[in-house]
Amino acid sequence: MILAGIFAAVLFFGLILGDWLYFVRLTPDASRYGCRVARSHDRVPKLSPQQLRDAFGADGSRALPHGMARYFQESQQIAIRLPKWRYRTVWPVKGLVHLQPDDEGLALLCIKRIPWSSAILTLVWFVVVTFGTLAALVSYAAEGGLGSGGGVLVVAGISILGVFFLAAGVVTVLLSYRLEQGRLAQVYQELREVLHAPGPSQRTTSGTGPTRFGAPAGGPGSSGHAPAPR
Repeated sequence: MILAGIFAAVLFFGLILGDWLYFVRLTPDASRYGCRVARSHDRVPKLSPQQLRDAFGADGSRALPHGMARYFQESQQIAIRLPKWRYRTVWPVKGLVHLQPDDEGLALLCIKRIPWSSAILTLVWFVVVTFGTLAALVSYAAEGGLGSGGGVLVVAGISILGVFFLAAGVVTVLLSYRLEQGRLAQVYQELREVLHAPGPSQRTTSGTGPTRFGAPAGGPGSSGHAPAPR
């Protein structure tokens, strides 16, 4: 019996670990994995497919100051997440940005997700606390516990404890989500700055055209002519 309990515990934590490790991968399938919790809409200036490819590495990935991003050209999506080994809460958040070109620019739809294990454990916690409190109240009342003043105090104490644990759970989830959401928002803003800049392979043909990625406008080579020798 003890071995069965140990095996069940190891299997349980192994499933959670595997869920988290798959959740943070930057692959086309893993980027769509997770429980959807929110979405946001945004827009940036229109970019050509070449500019999008130039903004990312050969494998489509790009390191950001506070996270990672990967561009999937076939599906026109960009996955963003925080560094793998950075301190995280039980509710880590990642984003998948859908690129939708139109006449006005490039529309961005960011879908935010958390691991399925986090969503399921959170739901189980609230269900257990809620139904556990109600079951304790019903059982105590069925045994005649409400027949005295002390019994009424016991019922009040059980109710207060149940409400306290529910409130503590709600506050914990909200604070953790706001923390993770703020971190992901920082990574998303860094991605927007990348999308606002031209790609590294873009060279200019005139003094007012696009500049090399990361180079100041009007610098050497921006006019298309070689500098005069000394």
